[in-house]
Amino acid sequence: MPISDAGPSNRTLAMVRHFVIPYRWPIAGALAALVFTAGITLSLGQGLRLLVDQGFATHSPELLNQSVGLFFVLVMALAVGTFARFYLVSWVGERVVADIRKQVFNHLIDLHPGFFESNRGLEIQSRLTADTTVLQSVIGSTVSIALRNALMLLGGIVLLFITNPKLTLIVMLAIPLVVAPILIFGRQVRRLSRQSQDRVADVGSYVGEILGQIKTVQAYNHQPEDRHHFATVVEGAFSTARQRIRQRAWLTSVVIVLVLGAVGVMLWVGGRDVISGNISGGELAAFVFYSLIVGVSAGALSEVVGELQRAAGAAARIIELLQTPCDIQAPATDLQTLPPLVTGHICLDKVTFAYPTRPDAAVIHDFSLRVQPGETLALVGPSGAGKSTLFDLLLRFFDPVQGLITVDGVDLRQLDPADLRRCFAMVSQNPALFYGSIADNIRYGRPSATRAEVEAAARIAHADDFIRAMSAGYETRLGDAGLGLSGGQKQRLAIARALLVDAPILLLDEATSALDAQSEHLIQQALPPLMADRTTLVIAHRLATVKHADRIAVIDQGRLQALGTHSELIRSNPLYARLAELQFKAPDEEPVSS
Repeated sequence: MPISDAGPSNRTLAMVRHFVIPYRWPIAGALAALVFTAGITLSLGQGLRLLVDQGFATHSPELLNQSVGLFFVLVMALAVGTFARFYLVSWVGERVVADIRKQVFNHLIDLHPGFFESNRGLEIQSRLTADTTVLQSVIGSTVSIALRNALMLLGGIVLLFITNPKLTLIVMLAIPLVVAPILIFGRQVRRLSRQSQDRVADVGSYVGEILGQIKTVQAYNHQPEDRHHFATVVEGAFSTARQRIRQRAWLTSVVIVLVLGAVGVMLWVGGRDVISGNISGGELAAFVFYSLIVGVSAGALSEVVGELQRAAGAAARIIELLQTPCDIQAPATDLQTLPPLVTGHICLDKVTFAYPTRPDAAVIHDFSLRVQPGETLALVGPSGAGKSTLFDLLLRFFDPVQGLITVDGVDLRQLDPADLRRCFAMVSQNPALFYGSIADNIRYGRPSATRAEVEAAARIAHADDFIRAMSAGYETRLGDAGLGLSGGQKQRLAIARALLVDAPILLLDEATSALDAQSEHLIQQALPPLMADRTTLVIAHRLATVKHADRIAVIDQGRLQALGTHSELIRSNPLYARLAELQFKAPDEEPVSS
């Protein structure tokens, strides 16, 4: 969407235009209905004039019947036109906002994880829901109201001149006085609208964060502090909203006083003309009707300005998301592809990396490592050594600052991320499970898998028994993040998912840590079939789980300290020997000599 070079207002208009153009015909129908209903409403003034002059003043039942009949015809036509306008405008509003939400979501899920490190997920969620709801209200209602009242205002002014030019001049004196407050207050309302939406997003973010960690909140009796902080956030949102409301209230009140004050003066002058016989009662009635239309339309437009300013703030927040660039994407030129059968040969050559949020603190330093196809390589070292960061680099969640990473000899930066990630299956310490059925979670990486394939993977992962013991078996619905399952059950579902993907490279990130002995035993039984004939990288703090790896890489402070088998490292690497001594109460190897 080419809107990045425009100013804020132009960017908002460009975004709206981009999304509404596909629905030009419903919009054209809505505009036609809008013009039709505005014309009918303005025609009611002439009907009122006929009713007074020909129905009441002549004391003729026939003319009265004709006048009332014409009035009801106009009312029915107005009802039909209003139905068409309301339906079409509301449909367009809902349709456009649905398209905006889809495009924003599609863009968000392709953004690199670094973006979500520096932006609160719940605040982003607020933009996707609350801000788009504001746009829906404006596109599906407010814009129509604004156009309708603009037509009524212009048409009413024209008919005022036609009906009585002298009285019209009195009404016209109020128009500049109405426009001035709109211009003065409008900019302030827009600024406060943006601030108000930011404060509302803060409220939603805080609620989501606390409720998502409710067990920790209650375990530490942190409710009083959270109540106090939440009250502060809510009051901040209220304070900003109050300022916005005050500005809009002043705007509306000033417009009403000025316009209806002018109408009052006009009634006094017009009443004297009726008494003197210069104009008829019907003419004055029609003029009063048009004056009220002009006044009400001007007042409605002043209110609409506030809504439009609020929508502009919401649109600006959405545009920020849509314009957020994705740092990790397929190269524009020299795109390469991996072969259908990837062997799993991995090479890291002098890799250095620092997270974008901490550019001065490198977590990987001049790191070089080769992993052969089919090899099981364990990564061990203290917490914070950079082991999980290496997995992030292999999956290309980030690109290294320096150095080169290749899979089967192809630079990861020359690959489409989707092409690269099909080569990997991952089982983490805290597996990501999603709201939905157990079967859907197992086939997450391969949605086309059949039920038989899902069950076969679950059996190999030693998950079939506990799944079938549940009330609905494989169709059992999981809570958010797998709520209700034990850690071992979550791990076995993650292993089943990885088995079903059948990727050539397997990443195991603390897959057996923090489990009880029985769960760990079941996981250890499920891992060999998963690791068979695959290049496997294992992160582990518990050395007992990686003693039999083909090689073990010892990492400390982002540097490769040593590489070898368990026995070799016990003898040659002090860091590994110390870790082994801490974990094995009675090590069967000789302690390292100093």
